[in-house]
Amino acid sequence: MSLIKNSKILTNALLLLSLTALPFTAAAETSERKRFQLAHNKAVIKVDGVMDEAVWKTATKMELKYEKNPGDGTPPPVKTEVYYYENGSSFNVAFIAYDPNPEKIRASLRDRDSLWADDNVAIIVDTFNDERSGYEFFVNPLGAQADVRMDDTDGWDEDSSWDAIWDSAGQITDLGYVVEISIPFSALRFPDSDEKLVWNITGWRNYPRDVRYQMATNIFDRDIKCNLCQFHQLEGFEEIKPGKNFQLTPTLTVSRRDEKPDVPGEWKNDDIEVNPGLDVRWGLTQDIVLNATINPDFSQVEADAGQLDVNNTYSLFYPEKRPFFLDGASYFETTSFNFVHTRNIAEPNMGAKLTGKTDQHTYGLMITDDENTSFLMPGNQGSDVATLDEKSNIAIARYKMDVGERNNVGVLMTHRQSDNYHNSLVSLDGTYWLGQNDSIQYQVAQSDTSNTDDIVEEFDVTKKQRGTALSVDYSRSTRFYDLKAGYSNIGEDFRADLGFQSRSNIERFVLGGRRTYYGESDATLTQWGYFGDWDKTYDQDGTVLEEEYEIHGTMEGKKQFFTNFGIVHRDRLYEDEYFTETQFKTYVEMRPVGSVNIGSFIKVGSQIDFANAQLGDVVYIEAFTEWDANRHINASINYNYSHLDVDDGRLFTAHQSDIRLSYQFNMRSKLKIVVQYTDIARDVALYHEEEPEDLPDAQDRFFSSQVIYSYKINPQTLFFLGYSDGGYQDDSLAQLTRDERAVFTKFSYAWQM
Repeated sequence: MSLIKNSKILTNALLLLSLTALPFTAAAETSERKRFQLAHNKAVIKVDGVMDEAVWKTATKMELKYEKNPGDGTPPPVKTEVYYYENGSSFNVAFIAYDPNPEKIRASLRDRDSLWADDNVAIIVDTFNDERSGYEFFVNPLGAQADVRMDDTDGWDEDSSWDAIWDSAGQITDLGYVVEISIPFSALRFPDSDEKLVWNITGWRNYPRDVRYQMATNIFDRDIKCNLCQFHQLEGFEEIKPGKNFQLTPTLTVSRRDEKPDVPGEWKNDDIEVNPGLDVRWGLTQDIVLNATINPDFSQVEADAGQLDVNNTYSLFYPEKRPFFLDGASYFETTSFNFVHTRNIAEPNMGAKLTGKTDQHTYGLMITDDENTSFLMPGNQGSDVATLDEKSNIAIARYKMDVGERNNVGVLMTHRQSDNYHNSLVSLDGTYWLGQNDSIQYQVAQSDTSNTDDIVEEFDVTKKQRGTALSVDYSRSTRFYDLKAGYSNIGEDFRADLGFQSRSNIERFVLGGRRTYYGESDATLTQWGYFGDWDKTYDQDGTVLEEEYEIHGTMEGKKQFFTNFGIVHRDRLYEDEYFTETQFKTYVEMRPVGSVNIGSFIKVGSQIDFANAQLGDVVYIEAFTEWDANRHINASINYNYSHLDVDDGRLFTAHQSDIRLSYQFNMRSKLKIVVQYTDIARDVALYHEEEPEDLPDAQDRFFSSQVIYSYKINPQTLFFLGYSDGGYQDDSLAQLTRDERAVFTKFSYAWQM
């Protein structure tokens, strides 16, 4: 049944196809796409949201003439102008965003990357003119910032974890609002050349009212999957200076963490720890950056969003939030698998990372260590986490080459090693475009692992493991419909210990598609459609693990309303028995008023009880609301609920709450409170375990709280003061009891030289 034996032949064929692909134009030049000469002026503006400098009168001007969503190239509901010029050391931008009703402008004081509910304007720029990736810089009417890296190799894909140091300010006026932006060239990567450069660029405006309007300086053809290739262009930049490309950021963290070794019991008070650290960011050239860190501390990381972990066989995914790992993270991504998930690197003492792009070559190298060696142990029925009491050393290398107009091929290598363990992986991946709308993505990887005796005994694996993974996906994307077909095969002994690969010993086929319809911009429904797919999964011996069908409908319209709803039907093998699950699922989100966003996800139907290998009836609900009480106060509540009924009664009921309240004093100063609580009640008599010690607790409760004050001048110059604690209750305790607490403060300051 398995096709993995032919992976080498398939890989060689795909590589040859990519390397010999004839270039083709990604998008035909239309009369709408224009090239502008960028104004140069040595004047330095005061970034205050007031365009009172004379230089703006001679700046390059564009107008946002087209509505992108919900309309399709129609005239926008409001007028917006954008101005550009460069002074040799920075790229300067100004927006005049007209509004017939300025009192309806939505704007709050915001922390970085949290302005998405507001009115905002942006530039999106492709500095390499390769129509593959770009930078996005957003500003709301009060000057709050958001910056994003975008990838356009297979549709518009965004990563908001990227942060740069730049200036912005905004002012609300009688005519709307004005925004000024100054981006140092040291914050951007672009070709190192003495000749003229050409950047692809668009001005953007989000105008959230009853409908969320999006406007741009260029028209977008929805039948073309490439976006950057439709932007207008700026030509110039001859007098760009290298800028201050060396940044030194010393840090100092002072903390104390206490715990209770026995609960109930007395506190064990730890000593105060003083940890100096150092981060270095060195732009070796305009397009190559070296990052290094010594003794990093990540105490400022905000509590992860709550996830309900009950009746689940696979490990939960948590995103990366730490600055050292986030900077340049996209350089290590591959097409199909998540083979680099740096949350696996828990306690590094040092790290160094080199990332860059030269002509058509993109590359990254990371070296670090880890005092806490943990990784996923995958399977086809579930996954678990293994932990070694050993320090490990880590190396990750990535190279990708652009081929033709939109194709690419890349190699990834990862290695993790301790005294008695290692995991090595090598991967080849790429994307080949058959035309404007059709693409093939492929990836093949091989891993080699040597396990400790403890891992062999605990997880019933062999001392040496060697496995292969393969994925091939075809997609066709047009204005009105999408099609997809995919095949993946992951060997039983395949491991990606530096990634998030929770499944192994599977072979999977999938077919699916989507149909989309469009309404008028002011209609009750602006877009609707349906989508669905079929997939079938086997193990490596040819046994069917799962066959699934699903069909969903979608709608969006006024009040920023969006919903999808549908039915999932599957036959699934679990512990040598087939179960039939049928579930109704729906997601809905809307803004009944401008300051309030609400939504929910609901799943109802039959589901396997994984603890007892039987079928039950599940109700699962996620509900959330976020409220901007005023320009300073933001509150959010996320609530998760689940229960599972089996033949003899209710097996469990679970509740989880995640409450967050913040007060933004100004753009730099913020106080945030986070409280999380989980309550799981079980009917132990309904569990089938033969040994009493294997039975779960009838009651599990967990809580945690966190208070953080932050003062941020920029992403690297900041001050934190925080307190956190947590506790639990199980059958051995009469009440919730704290068992950990911590207080910390951190200072860091970025010097640019």
